Amino acid sequence: MRLWLCAVAVVAAVLLRASGASASVPAPDVLQNTLSNGLRVVIVRDPLAPVVAVDLNYLTGSAEAPAGFPGMAHAQEHMMFRSSAGLSTGQLANINASMGGDVDAQTQDTVTQFVSSVPSDDLGIVLRVESIRMRGVLDTQADWEQERGAIEQEVSRDLSAPFYKFLSAARADMFASTPYAHDALGTRPSFQATSAAMIKSFYDAWYHPNNAILVITGDVDPQAALAQVQQYFGAIPRAQLPARTPVKPGPLKPARIALTSDFSVPIVLAAYRFPGYRSRDYAASEVLSDALGNQRAALAGLVVSGQALGAGFFPGSTMPETGSAMVYGATQGGNPLTVLHLVEGVIANYVKNGVPQDLVDASKRQLIAQAEFSKNSISGLADAWSQALAIEGASSPDDDVAAIGKVTKADVDRVARTYLVNRTAIEGVLTPRASGAPVTSRGYGGAESFAPTQNAAAATPDWATSALSSLNVPQSSINPSSTVLPNGLRLIVQTERVTPTVTVVGSVKSNPDLQTPQGKEGVSDLLDGLFSFGTTSLDRVAFARALDDISASENAGSNFSLSVLSTDFDRGMQLLADNELHPALPPANFTIVRSQLAYQLRGEMQTPDYLTSRALESALYPKGDPTQREATPDTVQALSLQDVKDYYASVFRPDLTTIVIIGDVTPAQAQASVQKWFSGWAATGPKPDTDLPSVPDNAAAAVDVPNAARSQDSVTLAETVSVKRSDPDYYALVVGDHVLGGGFYATRLYRDIREQAGLAYEVSNDLNVGKLRSLYSVSYGCDARNVGKVRDIIVRDLKDMQTTPVSAGELTLAKALLLHEIPLRESSEDSIARGLLARTVAGLPLNELELAAAKYIAVTAAQVQSAFGKWIRPDGFAQITQGPPPQ
Repeated sequence: MRLWLCAVAVVAAVLLRASGASASVPAPDVLQNTLSNGLRVVIVRDPLAPVVAVDLNYLTGSAEAPAGFPGMAHAQEHMMFRSSAGLSTGQLANINASMGGDVDAQTQDTVTQFVSSVPSDDLGIVLRVESIRMRGVLDTQADWEQERGAIEQEVSRDLSAPFYKFLSAARADMFASTPYAHDALGTRPSFQATSAAMIKSFYDAWYHPNNAILVITGDVDPQAALAQVQQYFGAIPRAQLPARTPVKPGPLKPARIALTSDFSVPIVLAAYRFPGYRSRDYAASEVLSDALGNQRAALAGLVVSGQALGAGFFPGSTMPETGSAMVYGATQGGNPLTVLHLVEGVIANYVKNGVPQDLVDASKRQLIAQAEFSKNSISGLADAWSQALAIEGASSPDDDVAAIGKVTKADVDRVARTYLVNRTAIEGVLTPRASGAPVTSRGYGGAESFAPTQNAAAATPDWATSALSSLNVPQSSINPSSTVLPNGLRLIVQTERVTPTVTVVGSVKSNPDLQTPQGKEGVSDLLDGLFSFGTTSLDRVAFARALDDISASENAGSNFSLSVLSTDFDRGMQLLADNELHPALPPANFTIVRSQLAYQLRGEMQTPDYLTSRALESALYPKGDPTQREATPDTVQALSLQDVKDYYASVFRPDLTTIVIIGDVTPAQAQASVQKWFSGWAATGPKPDTDLPSVPDNAAAAVDVPNAARSQDSVTLAETVSVKRSDPDYYALVVGDHVLGGGFYATRLYRDIREQAGLAYEVSNDLNVGKLRSLYSVSYGCDARNVGKVRDIIVRDLKDMQTTPVSAGELTLAKALLLHEIPLRESSEDSIARGLLARTVAGLPLNELELAAAKYIAVTAAQVQSAFGKWIRPDGFAQITQGPPPQ
């Protein structure tokens, strides 16, 4: 055992110092240990918030799946949320919900991860849960019969995505005859042939402490946390692990995969085999990928010149022995193969002539800076350590940072020549296919109920009741300063010394539906597309270079952001202000962007997603409502550059702008910089109205939107709600909504629809309450034959909320879920900043989370029942179904 300073921060500080970064921020404490049973443990202290992230990584994934059963590891991941010895499915769900509900899992090629973010006081509960699951998940046939339906719905959802279809086909070709020829998803036929005994056999082979890595980050004492790990995991025996199948990719063969899609424009791709994590070329491949995607690189130039609607380069799947990456292009009329040849030509030119030194240097700085920014989140820090140890096989995240620092231009050019080989690329052409017009339908459900009997919630075990025993208002870990500058701009600053970085988010409160002049529909989208072309003092390339010089990321527009090292904060703010206040809006690029937007709209207006959105708006809002306004190719083509400038002048004003700054900067430093660069910005005339007006209740409706690309129906049930954010019933509705959803199997909709019936993989409910208009919705995906069955359950559960008081246990659990979500929202600098911004834009106090917590605690079951009876209309939904016709 050893306690040491995290090498990531030390190495990053040395490498960043070359670009002017400060190394003044202390590194977090890290404790690494291996228990006698082989369990590797990493504990990293990060006091950003009273939150802890726990990642349990099992070193097994889809690569270990038996032949013919590609989703076996995925199935076991699902079954880990079912019953274990001494812990039922319902009890596990209750425990997770009582701690805030931020629990997830994912299966990759070589690892299966179970991740939790919870209040620090609940660390012992999480560790006990994970130790129980490591000791003995039951994997009963009864549980599998229920869970199989949910996992099959997940398969149908993913197979409804054209891009996923291409990735799957390309993987099968690129990694043929290896365990990586398939991903972790699995297939419906193989799941139908899978038994619980087969899943248990997989669990018994691989789920052992000597095949796992436990990562804990957050506000913990490392030694005390290690003692808890020893307490819960120390007695679990190690086991002999099976041999792993060697991976020996064969020679590459070129292929072209043609698919239809529901996209708005044709998409072309070329996939290349790339280095794996164990390759000496891996770090250089990271730099190469970032350089090719740079806004100053030639792929971006294809878009700027109008030769392509979109183009870029990104890494695909990466495994220990091998990986993939791909270039893509979006076409604007003509033969899609023309754009495919263009993007492949760009790649060929880099292979022949090399990658420019300045792009290599910029990419190295950017990747090292990103490593710093990843530590601004407690869960992000856990992800970084899990990625390094469990997936990449490194000793710490600093291994990759150090390797990137050593990459040379010669390395990058060599990797490009070795791997970017067009003659063996796997090409893809995804061509849009029209599916038909929306059709008003009779609706589904209601005439004959298919809803199963509602099941009672499980009791929480005594050892896990501490999260429910006392419902108190969480103490916030933030204390932001708030200032309104003389020009009306509001500045909010929160100092955090986690890393030598600063994050800036901002918003100009606006509403294009209300502020766009009649006949100028699309002008806001056109303006958004022009912000990336630099400023009146720096053209597009010069502006991008200025950002690269300080390893910063920036976006301008009505919603804007900046991520920058603290030593370059003022320069970053200067560039952000220049882009936000003085966008170039160059005439030549205006013509190209206008043509691209018009073409994209022409295709988009035929897509099922667009038709679904329009059908929903038409069903919810009266004719003539501002949301019914529609940009078309004709309205966009009729716009002039002066129209764009006039819209910018009327909408972008400081007295409707909020800037939130968080990180390694004091309020005084932040205010001085903002005043320096934004004080010359002035507003003229009265403030415009940006809040949509109230609307009457919608009538019930049902519309089917065909989508030939989908094998599963996507269903949205939505209705207007008359309640407003200022209404006292708001808090009772929120509590009731958390009785229905948000806590997986601990809440009614997930329990009734997924756990018990297996009819859907995901069910989401959303109460969106605004100043003047509000919306309540429930969304799900399922087989066409089950659309009505799921709706019946939803309607029944909503009516039960109106007729019967929720139980004391459900009420307490919903409150615990809401209260414990509060510290989780403050466990990353980005979420803190965006939360402060959202509350400000909504006109709420900065401490609204604490104020709301006190009101949630006071809500009674009678108030929940009354609020749902008054405001929610179970029979008033507009139902929009996209996919195959419901049966």
